[in-house]
Order: sequence, then C-alpha cells, then structure tokens
Amino acid sequence: MTEKNLLELKDQIDEAKASVAELKGQQTILMQQLKTNYNCKSIEEAETLLAKWKKEVDKMQIQIDEGLKELEEKYNI
Repeated sequence: MTEKNLLELKDQIDEAKASVAELKGQQTILMQQLKTNYNCKSIEEAETLLAKWKKEVDKMQIQIDEGLKELEEKYNI
C-alpha cells in the first residue's frame, strides 16, 4: 500500500467519523423530542405508544363507519 493510498484511507476514515458524530447528534435531538413531546424515554416506549394510538384510530374509524352507515340507512342516502 502506498502513502497516497494510506492518506486516502485516512481521509475516508475521518469522513466516516464525522458522519457518525453527526448522526449521533441527530439521534440525541430526536430522542429529546420524543421525551419532550411524548414523554417517551426510548424507541420501545414510542413504538408502544404508537401501537396504542393506532388501535384508538382503528376504533374511531369503526365508529365513524358505523355512524355513516346509520345515517345512510336513516336518510336513505
């Protein structure tokens, strides 16, 4: 391996380190937002909360569908 190759490799490593640092910073910000906005301390807590919300949305959709059907039948729409 030549000196040029080693320098190129070093540059690639430095770029990768910078990318990792940037991604870790973004992750920290996103985790802070999860904590602040949704009181979730981990991704697992956020996934659990999301699943709960999805169930609630599904229930609401069923209620809306039933209400619409009832209105259609009542008013012959």
